[in-house]
Amino acid sequence: MRDAYHEELDSIGEGLVDMARLVGSAIGRATTAMLDADLKLAETVIAADEKVDDLQRELENRAIALLARQQPVATDLRIVVTSLRMSADLERSGDLAQHVAKLARLRFPATAVPRDLHATILEMGQLAQRLMAKAGEVIITKDVDLALQLEQDDDAMDMLHRTLFQHLMDDRWKHGIETAVDVTLLGRYYERFADHAVSVAKRVVYLVTGEHADEIVQQQDPVEGT
Repeated sequence: MRDAYHEELDSIGEGLVDMARLVGSAIGRATTAMLDADLKLAETVIAADEKVDDLQRELENRAIALLARQQPVATDLRIVVTSLRMSADLERSGDLAQHVAKLARLRFPATAVPRDLHATILEMGQLAQRLMAKAGEVIITKDVDLALQLEQDDDAMDMLHRTLFQHLMDDRWKHGIETAVDVTLLGRYYERFADHAVSVAKRVVYLVTGEHADEIVQQQDPVEGT
């Protein structure tokens, strides 16, 4: 009975890894669809989000069933509750990738991204995919140090996000209001996607240690003046 119980716990973790893999792939493909004005690829990303939603519902059902049948305590309870929260982060990440693809579809056969911003958007998409891949690795390995690194990695996304706004606020902007709105939305989608990847990693830290990531970072920082 206990073996079956722990197999169910493990299956929840495997479901989270599958979700991370799917949404990481989705943001990469959505970025390509956006920059290449690839309508067919955009449609596949939009349709594939249903699989992410199905996985989340399946994971939630398993977790709720475990809570009802086994009434887990201590670490096992933390695993179940934290997994539910991570699944919500991952499902939202999938929605954000879908938003990018929907914008690509909306502007087809043109692209929402001006040529002079292609490199920035490409970098944001690639970084988002790497962050989610690292979040998936953290779920598998339960590596606290790797999880804490994600917040530092996210600083690069924040810098790219600021770069977009610098372009938008430049007096030399010549692409019009509609494109400015599109670029603003895209920047927000990627920035939020990265935030969800970081949130997943932080939840793994709590799962492993019982402490919040911010508390651990504060403990590691040297005391000023010493």
